[in-house]
Amino acid sequence: MTEKDHTVNQTEEEVNSKESEDNQTFENNEESVDHTDKNEVKDNQLQDDSEETDQQEDVDPKDEKIQELEKLANDNEEKYLRLYAEFENYKRRIQNENQINKTYQAQGVLTDILPSIDNIERALQIEGDDESFKSLQKGVQMVHESLLRALKDNGLEEIQAEGQEFDPNLHQAVVQDDNPDFKSGEVTQELQKGYKLKDRVLRPSMVKVNQ
Repeated sequence: MTEKDHTVNQTEEEVNSKESEDNQTFENNEESVDHTDKNEVKDNQLQDDSEETDQQEDVDPKDEKIQELEKLANDNEEKYLRLYAEFENYKRRIQNENQINKTYQAQGVLTDILPSIDNIERALQIEGDDESFKSLQKGVQMVHESLLRALKDNGLEEIQAEGQEFDPNLHQAVVQDDNPDFKSGEVTQELQKGYKLKDRVLRPSMVKVNQ
């Protein structure tokens, strides 16, 4: 081997040794950095845990009790308001029902007495020349008028029929008529009187309707 070759080999060995040293230094630096990062993370976690523990220790038991009582008070207030609203609705419903019952309380009696009124009116249509008959008829007429007056004071109303336009809510058509004195659809004759209590029909009028 020449002196030149020996020098080249020596130089390569020195370069390889230098590279090996540099690699070892880099690896050592990486391990040092990684170890430092892990220590920092651990320190931060310990600090957070310490702060959370401090916050928990700072909570006053009295404050917790106050929060519980405030929540309970809010819940009770909500229940009270809901029950109060339900009670008000119930009270209004009862008042409306009582008002309706008061308005139509005579309905049953009036409905039951309508056939008697019909019979009295039929009796008044009978004619006679005898003085005793006329006297009796006059007495019956007075009773009829007195009875109608008392019933009207309790809300009874007669339904207007003859000459009125036929209304299926108030009239019951039983016969079709052909009368030139009336327009088409008008009631030409009332066969039986109809009555209502306030705005409630007790019995519709039985009528003839012009075609």
